[in-house]
Amino acid sequence: MTTLPAFGRRSALGVAAAGLFAPLGAARGQQPTIRVGAPLPLTGPLAPEGIKQRNGYDFWAAAANARGGVDVAGTKHRVEIVYADYASNTPRAVQTAERLITQDRVNFLFSPFGSGAAKAASSVNERYGIPTIAATASSEQVYDQGYKFLFGTFTPNSTLTEPLAEIVTGANPQVRRVAVLARNDLFPLAIGQEMVASARKRNLQVVFDEKYAIGTMDHASAITQMRAQRPDWVFATGYTNDLILIRKQMADLGLRAPVVTMIAGPAYREFISATGRQAENITSAAWWHPAVRYQGQDLFGTTESFNQAWEQRFNAEPDYAEASAAAAGAILQMAIEAARTIEPAKVRDALAAMDATTFYGRVKFGPTGQITSLEPPVFQIQGGQPRVIFPQGIKQADLRFGVG
Repeated sequence: MTTLPAFGRRSALGVAAAGLFAPLGAARGQQPTIRVGAPLPLTGPLAPEGIKQRNGYDFWAAAANARGGVDVAGTKHRVEIVYADYASNTPRAVQTAERLITQDRVNFLFSPFGSGAAKAASSVNERYGIPTIAATASSEQVYDQGYKFLFGTFTPNSTLTEPLAEIVTGANPQVRRVAVLARNDLFPLAIGQEMVASARKRNLQVVFDEKYAIGTMDHASAITQMRAQRPDWVFATGYTNDLILIRKQMADLGLRAPVVTMIAGPAYREFISATGRQAENITSAAWWHPAVRYQGQDLFGTTESFNQAWEQRFNAEPDYAEASAAAAGAILQMAIEAARTIEPAKVRDALAAMDATTFYGRVKFGPTGQITSLEPPVFQIQGGQPRVIFPQGIKQADLRFGVG
């Protein structure tokens, strides 16, 4: 594997109106470079998620550069990812995205982590006409703003809650009482609301539906209230550190249920390592799983090839956030090569017209820019591993009931 791009290098060139989008190095006779800005939460409470995205972007950049770069009408362009840490602060994410465009002269952007920051920053890339791919934003509110330059690799939140609700109620009609606890942030709130809708659609009783503040370090009150409601199904949303804490406090306070679902932490090995046996039988859903199998047209080729290369580099299976970040780079590369230019409007049009299979799955964006072509897997932690229980074509295990 080639050396990964350096992190966070800054350009002092400023913005030149006539040459803002020109590839660096071309005027000096060097190999031209495509610069992709990546504002990420590399410190603060969302750092685990930000680091996953960084790994995925770096993995794509290294793979592209190992092949000589991105082919732009017969000329190979080297990829450089320009990182900026916004320290898990959404207003700072917006400022960082603008600085990457105006000061660092990036040609394209990857969105900040999550739906909330991606939505907040999307006005910036729209204003400057910069094609941007959001690798971790699923909430429809991110994409319903009428913007033309934003594209996302996650399907809407209902594509996770609907199959979950169908599987659970189909397997056990005695599951009737649902408790929902959601982080007060755009994505967790939105998917919590989708769970309430999926439950009520099946005539389940929502006995608890509350939110917790960002940065909450003690969930004892909410968990005690949920326990009093005797739920058959506990559904908690948030990010990795949130859900680790919630799961541990559930065990400490004796909240047990036939079904416990958490989104999105259980997809990550960090969650399983931190919670140990308490992770067993927790259900979740994600937009990708290493068990999927696609014959990709992208630089990674098949899903198996991507998984093998990732495991060789990181000595671990990729998770959905890492795969989505790598896919965002691969998708951007395919659009640039199809457009035969790095001119922003033409690359944007190539993204809008894309209908191609990658290692990550079929990529076709809907009219709002959100991907519409994936069927997200549902899985359950069994034997310390996420085992797919849906869809049928990649099913690895049957649903188990009982979380202590």
